[in-house]
Amino acid sequence: MQLKLPASFKADETMQLRVSDIPNLPDMSADTLKEGGGEASRSSKNRRKAPRPSVFARISAVLGPRLAPLIAVLAPYVARVTRYARKVRPQYPRPGRDGWRRWIPSWRQTLGGVLASIGLSGLLLVVAYAATDVPENLNSYATQQDNVFFWSDGTPMARTGWVQRQAMPLKDIPEDVRWAVLAAENASFYSDPGISFKGLSRALVRTIGQGDTQGGSTITQQYVKNVYLNQNQTVSRKFTEAMISLKLDNQMSKDDILEGYLNTSWFGRGTYGIQRAAQAYYGKDVSQLNASEAAFLASLLKGAGLYDPTLSKANRARAVERWSWTLDRMVDIGKLSKTERAKYKKFPEPLKTNPLYDTGEQSDYLVELATQYAKKAGNISDKDFDLGGYQIYTTFDKTRENQLTAAVTKARKQALKDDPKKAKAAHYGAASVASDGRILAIYGGPDHRTQGYNESNATTVPAGSAFLPFVYAAGLENGIHKTRDGDTTDVTAQSLYDGDDKVPVTTPEGPYWDRSGKKVFAENDGGRSYGQISLHRALQLSVNTPFMQLGMDVGLDKVRETAEDSGFLSSSIGAQVPALSMGSSTPSAIRMASGYSTFAAAGKHTEPYSVRKITKNGSKVVLDTPTARRAFGADVASEVSSALADSFSAAHPSDVPQAAVQAGRAPVEGKAGTTQKDTASWYVGTAKAVSTAIVVYRIDLTKSLEPLPLEGIAGTTDDSVPYGIWSGAMSPLG
Repeated sequence: MQLKLPASFKADETMQLRVSDIPNLPDMSADTLKEGGGEASRSSKNRRKAPRPSVFARISAVLGPRLAPLIAVLAPYVARVTRYARKVRPQYPRPGRDGWRRWIPSWRQTLGGVLASIGLSGLLLVVAYAATDVPENLNSYATQQDNVFFWSDGTPMARTGWVQRQAMPLKDIPEDVRWAVLAAENASFYSDPGISFKGLSRALVRTIGQGDTQGGSTITQQYVKNVYLNQNQTVSRKFTEAMISLKLDNQMSKDDILEGYLNTSWFGRGTYGIQRAAQAYYGKDVSQLNASEAAFLASLLKGAGLYDPTLSKANRARAVERWSWTLDRMVDIGKLSKTERAKYKKFPEPLKTNPLYDTGEQSDYLVELATQYAKKAGNISDKDFDLGGYQIYTTFDKTRENQLTAAVTKARKQALKDDPKKAKAAHYGAASVASDGRILAIYGGPDHRTQGYNESNATTVPAGSAFLPFVYAAGLENGIHKTRDGDTTDVTAQSLYDGDDKVPVTTPEGPYWDRSGKKVFAENDGGRSYGQISLHRALQLSVNTPFMQLGMDVGLDKVRETAEDSGFLSSSIGAQVPALSMGSSTPSAIRMASGYSTFAAAGKHTEPYSVRKITKNGSKVVLDTPTARRAFGADVASEVSSALADSFSAAHPSDVPQAAVQAGRAPVEGKAGTTQKDTASWYVGTAKAVSTAIVVYRIDLTKSLEPLPLEGIAGTTDDSVPYGIWSGAMSPLG
């Protein structure tokens, strides 16, 4: 092939060809090359195959002469490796294949990929194992404690908390019990490496496919989860659990791991550990369990909420099936003989309730009340309180509590004996509150298991005429207005009001009309009329009509304000209509007693409280203890107290000498309370600066929350059941 130059082209004297002088050459297509370009084709092919500079040559050119000696030494070895790598390097897509077959890896490529994946996974596991440390501290739930409540004298009252745990050494746990658990949960425990690869794989598949992790955990893994980790169902937690389990299996003996597992596992009924479980379900120590009982307890490890037979029929069916399977499994692994297995044909029914709890006792109501107050006043979260470790020193007086409970219990039993049908729906709330706000005693109900709410703290029924002292205090403190814009007129104990029955209630503008367009009339108990009567005597004799008008004269807003300042909750105050003065408000027994204690405290009110001190493992917890504040003047409190003392003397003259002795010769104050619809009967009495409120009412909780007429269940005016309870609770305290 010859290169023909145009005639115009001339070389210079040196015969050198300049690039700028090279003419444009015609394109040389494949056809041209085929026709006459054989040599050119071969020349072009040779140029494409010209060897590239070696890697080390290129590195040498970049890094310069400093690395030249090292490169010279390594170059021969690298060249050999490079030639070998080129041979084994897979060509992909595969040459010599057509269509989709070019994209199918060969068996060598597949095998290489699998081996590389295994090698990389193994390397990652080794790194993860080396990087994972067994935590030094157990998680908070593994060290959870009880909370201890104390009486006012410092003696223990109750122990509560989510955790009931007593650690037992493995040697004190019978082998049948151990192997029942192992048979149900991890029969290969003593031979496995601490983890189950099959279980981990299944958990991973389920997590990726359905979003949860399930099954396959060994005893070691479950122990790690109990004491080191949380219960989050995630792949990361499962992986961490496996790594810690592997290390723990190398650091601890199998017996130590099993002991820890048996002492930290959840068995339901508030119990952790096999010892407390044995006591909660069978009322015996773990050392007294047989294989059959142990097989049932082992079933609870799958979930006490699903296998506690006392919760539902479905639970019992699951428990029986799991119990039988566990015993059979013990036979299969050689830990229970067939002869022994044949003895256990009947399911070992557990106790209906946990005997470790003092459920049903009055202390349950006390603990409930103190717990609510402790969390609020101590700024303790539910989570922190449930973790335990707190010592709660309550204000409850053990002697007063026992006497109040005994008095109410006696009255309740008598009512059930006299009229079982009516008494079945009867409720008795009672509370004693000191003038400094301390709640000394309460009666919450007959049985905390069947009646979870606290009768002493229920705002259910109206105060009735027991509310009159607060209307009187409002009048004495604020005075009255006979005209809308006129001056205030003082009210004294001798101020006269109309005490007749059915006296129309008036405003400065005239009669008071209700929303239905009817005049409102004040009524007295029994329809009695008293004529003109002083306010002091009206309170002494519990005459309603003067105080209904007094409330209108002083202003119902002032009545409400006085009641709230005395301790009534704003949510319990009745509507601002004339009936407010007649006790339409619905205070609890605690709040009623607290209100009356304001009179005994010379007009200063302290919010009722049930906890005086809290410590956590010996360290004092800051507590927001309420302080006294002025509700009304001391002279007002003195006058109301005087009228209440006369009320007590007038209603119970034969009890005055005894009551005076009980109160240390101080006046004993007291007032009964009745309602127009006979839905509640009250008695509130004060002795030794302690006010005690008793209320009796009827509500059929199976039908509604609407109060029912008492129909004699609370006695009569002359023989009042609330007063009998008050008197019975006070008499032994002299």
